[in-house]
Amino acid sequence: QVQLVESGGGLVQAGGSLRLSCAASGRTFSGYDMGWFRQAPGKEREFVAAISWSGGRRYYADSVKGRFTISRDNAKNMMYLQMNSLKPEDTAVYYCNTDGRLVGSYRPGDYWGQGTQVTVSS
Repeated sequence: QVQLVESGGGLVQAGGSLRLSCAASGRTFSGYDMGWFRQAPGKEREFVAAISWSGGRRYYADSVKGRFTISRDNAKNMMYLQMNSLKPEDTAVYYCNTDGRLVGSYRPGDYWGQGTQVTVSS
């Protein structure tokens, strides 16, 4: 059974940094594109970043480009999101996703984690 567990969220001041982790289990994930999404209160879930199965291609939302970096370690079944220069508008619950398709943009797959809260104070 596929399971995704996010961690690393918390409260940080504007301009600070956080590193989110997504631990995947249940099968190998090395052949699958993966991504991060977020959902702020009262808003729809939105795409943040995606990475190809090999890690060779990465795609970012314009709102986080240059501030966030997505990476993965297939040997450990882990995916990461390094978030720098955080802004109050980055406040949201962040979700990891697997089995999507990164072709130009990222189309999410069926598997989601439970989310981790990121709060950025001004």
